Amino acid sequence: MAIKERNHLQDIQATHDVHVIKNGLVDIPMLQLLDAQGNLLSQELDLWDEQTALRIFKSMHYIRILDERMVSAQRQGRISFYLACTGEEASVIASTAALSNADMVMTQYREQGVLAYRGYRTEQFMNQLLSNALDPNKGRQMPIHYGDKALNFMTVSSPLGTQIPQAAGYAYGQKMAGEPALTICYFGEGAASEGDFHAGLNMAAVLHCPVIFFCRNNGYAISTPAHEQFAGDGIASRGIGYGVNTIRVDGNDPLAVYLATLKAREIALTDNCPVLIEAMTYRLAAHSTSDDPASYRAKSEEQEWQLKDPIVRMQRHLQQQGWFDQTHIDEYCTTQRAEILQALKTAEIQPKTDISEIVTDVYQDIPAHLARQRDELIAHIKRHPEHYPATIMSNKD
Repeated sequence: MAIKERNHLQDIQATHDVHVIKNGLVDIPMLQLLDAQGNLLSQELDLWDEQTALRIFKSMHYIRILDERMVSAQRQGRISFYLACTGEEASVIASTAALSNADMVMTQYREQGVLAYRGYRTEQFMNQLLSNALDPNKGRQMPIHYGDKALNFMTVSSPLGTQIPQAAGYAYGQKMAGEPALTICYFGEGAASEGDFHAGLNMAAVLHCPVIFFCRNNGYAISTPAHEQFAGDGIASRGIGYGVNTIRVDGNDPLAVYLATLKAREIALTDNCPVLIEAMTYRLAAHSTSDDPASYRAKSEEQEWQLKDPIVRMQRHLQQQGWFDQTHIDEYCTTQRAEILQALKTAEIQPKTDISEIVTDVYQDIPAHLARQRDELIAHIKRHPEHYPATIMSNKD
């Protein structure tokens, strides 16, 4: 599609007075379809069927259980690091439900719910978290840095915000190839302070890329509260500034998130343009297992947000729809807890990727300096085997 050029003064209204656009002049509303009790705020809304709603609800439960088990595993020293999605499950999973499986997903590091909804198996989660030989990344990534080509889930990168301009570029490629799919890019409001955010949104707007930028505004960039990060009206106002279609949604309302993402996808594909969604939610868990939120926020604040727990809200909605079965969900949760524990135990006894493969898959032919470093490392391990797992080398002779 050709990009229409226009004069930068076109359609700008002239004035003889100094016109100051004051902070807060534009009031960006927040889409909400379910109140805290799960009541539909409009009886005319019939957006999803029972099957979709239950799949979202079960995926939310699964991620909550997975997070609880893996935070515990980290405390036990069984894995090195973990990031929980607790409190943000509706933002991640309900938005995923509104996508096509052909849509590319690029995430930050708290979107394991995308994978769960798309069918990522428990043993796949565990192999990555334990960095064993069955991990497709061959143990080269930190825990929770998932990636799955079959599920159109781009591998997570540690540097904050790098996925934002990458998503714009990938979406541009989808448009050029004529694909009936888009890219969705997840990030937190803290990542929106990175230069990559501004570069990515501007690129997508100028080149008309079919991409959804999904910001989880969970209130904190690690220990920095939102009011200390920016003075503007959240992240949504930035989308408007860059000429990007923008939606603000209650991130703890799964039905509203689902509708917002459906609408964003329709606009992005129909008009070949980016859409920014700002989901107003809250991180109930610590930023990571290396963080102590008690050092920077009050318990009373957390308790207030616990009353807005998206899983509780979703359950109340399902009950009102006549779609909730307590016995069934209890059985499901019991089964998932057992499955996660067993998968963890199984992944723990798997061998690690052989150290000889540490620099493969990067270059077609391994450069001499990397081959030399690999050989020196192998020699060091042979001299000091007591410091390394017995499975790190298949042949130590």
